[in-house]
Amino acid sequence: MIALLKVCVPVSVYRFHSIFKSVRRINFSFKKSRANMSFIYPDAKRDGTTEDHHGVKVIDPYRWLEDPDADETKEFVKAQNDITVPYLENCPVREKLKERIKSMWNFPKYSCPFKEGENYYYFYNTGLQNQSVLYKQKTLESEPEIFLDPNEMSKEGLISIPFYEFSENGEYLAYGISESGSDWQKIKIKKVSNGEEFPETIEKVKFSALSWTHDNKGFFYSGYPDAENGVDGTETTSLENHKLIYHKIGTDQSQDVVCVEFPEHPKWMTSASVSHCGQYAVCSVAETCKNNMVYICDLKTLPNGISGLLPLKCIIDNMEAEYSYVTNEGTTFTFRTDRKSPMYRLVNIDFNNTSEDNWKDLMPEHPKYVLEWAECVDNDKLFVCYIEDVKSQLHLHDLKTGKFIHNFPLEVGTITGCSGKKKLSEVFFRFVSFLTPGIIYRCELKEDLNHKEFRTIKVEGFDASKFQTTQVFYPSKDGTKIPMFIIHSKDFVRDGTAPAFLYGYGGFNISLLPHFSVTRLIFSQNFKGVLALPNLRGGGEYGESWHSAGKLLNKQNVFDDFQAAAEYLIENKYTNSKKLTINGGSNGGLLIGACINQRPELYGCALAHCGVMDMLRFHKFTIGSAWISDYGNPDEEKNFHNLLKYSPLHNVRVPKDDQVQYPAVLLFTGDHDDRVVPLHTLKLIAELQYRIGKSPKQVNPLLVRVDTECGHGAGKPTAKIIEELTDMYCFIYNSLDLKYYD
Repeated sequence: MIALLKVCVPVSVYRFHSIFKSVRRINFSFKKSRANMSFIYPDAKRDGTTEDHHGVKVIDPYRWLEDPDADETKEFVKAQNDITVPYLENCPVREKLKERIKSMWNFPKYSCPFKEGENYYYFYNTGLQNQSVLYKQKTLESEPEIFLDPNEMSKEGLISIPFYEFSENGEYLAYGISESGSDWQKIKIKKVSNGEEFPETIEKVKFSALSWTHDNKGFFYSGYPDAENGVDGTETTSLENHKLIYHKIGTDQSQDVVCVEFPEHPKWMTSASVSHCGQYAVCSVAETCKNNMVYICDLKTLPNGISGLLPLKCIIDNMEAEYSYVTNEGTTFTFRTDRKSPMYRLVNIDFNNTSEDNWKDLMPEHPKYVLEWAECVDNDKLFVCYIEDVKSQLHLHDLKTGKFIHNFPLEVGTITGCSGKKKLSEVFFRFVSFLTPGIIYRCELKEDLNHKEFRTIKVEGFDASKFQTTQVFYPSKDGTKIPMFIIHSKDFVRDGTAPAFLYGYGGFNISLLPHFSVTRLIFSQNFKGVLALPNLRGGGEYGESWHSAGKLLNKQNVFDDFQAAAEYLIENKYTNSKKLTINGGSNGGLLIGACINQRPELYGCALAHCGVMDMLRFHKFTIGSAWISDYGNPDEEKNFHNLLKYSPLHNVRVPKDDQVQYPAVLLFTGDHDDRVVPLHTLKLIAELQYRIGKSPKQVNPLLVRVDTECGHGAGKPTAKIIEELTDMYCFIYNSLDLKYYD
């Protein structure tokens, strides 16, 4: 359940579509080299808005950019595009880069198969399809057929399927659709036996799971039914009054039943899972992206069925820890939690005696490894995934005793998918690594405990044997050892002259485990560069203690860790500061924004996607208040002073050293990003161009890329991904004066 709230981790209406389409294609002449160009930036108005925060006068001159419908905002965006688009489109190797990215991206992508009712299903993308397609087959050997194709819903591939759930009997599919990458979704229902689409469409759905009652008559979902009309992903309004709702199939949404709401706590969010036995609704309630309360309702005790607010029994009455439902045996419920266990454990809680004194450890906290997730399979077993020094370890345990049964040997990599059910003995899981596109394994626990290769995903033209991955542990500013993966070709020459690509995140308990990325490998193959991914504090790689060491008043540790990673790469001659590109998105965009302010001399190029850049006002827009768990509340004095120290928008300064300029900067945002609203990016680029762009020593570009019909990243169609990656590599190529190798 807590995973649902991860989607809210780090826009009234941004109507940039026509603006971006009408950009003038002006000619650029490159002077001396691509890396030495002069830019004349738009002269954006500074209106002098000043506020007093705990005795500190704070100037917010670009507050007007928070109004997306204002003519001034539209003109500002157009003026930015008049600079950015020609710079990117006039890259000498643009077509080569685009074709290379397209070629590498064109490989088959499969999800794990999963069984619902009498059928198997899996998602598959032939390579360049904008969205993956859901296929159905009777057996694993039979010919598959298309069951649900989101590409047919939008010519441009702008509709994606962010979540779905089959009914208990496998006869019905409820699925969400998202348009243009917005967090807003609609829910549709499809009948499996004949492919019939039900007439109703459920709207105003956001931060929702789907869970069917076991009578197969309806399902729980979550949303904001009281939200005003026009919720299309371009609004900035702060969200309130999230509700759990029950829909009975075949009825209009107006007849849906509100089951859980907290009008006295408008920022609380709720979701529900129907228990594996079908008797209980297990409800999670949270206010931020971390920690939740738990309520349970015995559905069999409802005399009139689900007809109103559920009579909930509180199991966890505070938001001091994280709890996620794993399974239950009668009234004994198993939860994964970090309560008094920063590496997580599995505990059993009796529905009839919920006092913490009566909790029983099923699987105690491991002293070294993080218990990342657990899935009940084959009625009495648990698939358990641990994180061991930033790599996945998969075990099988006994549900009744928690005792270890079997280990599934894996190389250094990550389990990115697992399809198993309590009532089924068949399990599939998907493994990837930096050099492994994907291997799907099958286990039939009734036969034996060995996993067998079911499907291997291959990328044409990619030879993993030519690359190598190394994990190092480098010291941060305070001496803490930080793990980092370094990937490069085996013939890489470590002499300090190669370009490097350093990616970071560091927040919200999110772990960056090994994963496959053809686009990053292009950096290694075609620029002869090196890739580096440090596991910064603030993530979840070493449990809640690691997360806590990089949040709230400890947030500076994240930036120190990242800067130390850059220093390690330079000192060990993987690269030099002029050839080092840094990249991050969302909370990682904040990381990039803070680091270019604090250590501009360390980097040659900086790319920030959808970053949280105004740390004094992030909580005032859409779901921003949920991030207070990691950042702190700017309205509280101690948090305000801490946030002001590193807020990217408020710390742009011309470097004192005459020999130091800011790196080349390209900020990315999307007009339908209702997670981290575009105003963060627009205000920062205005401030950068005003303070830094006017400096005579600043020859590196400071630009912004505003995408249209695009959100925070999830569900982005393949065509848009390729276009964005092309622009990104063109910017790196131009700004760092790189050489392209065929």
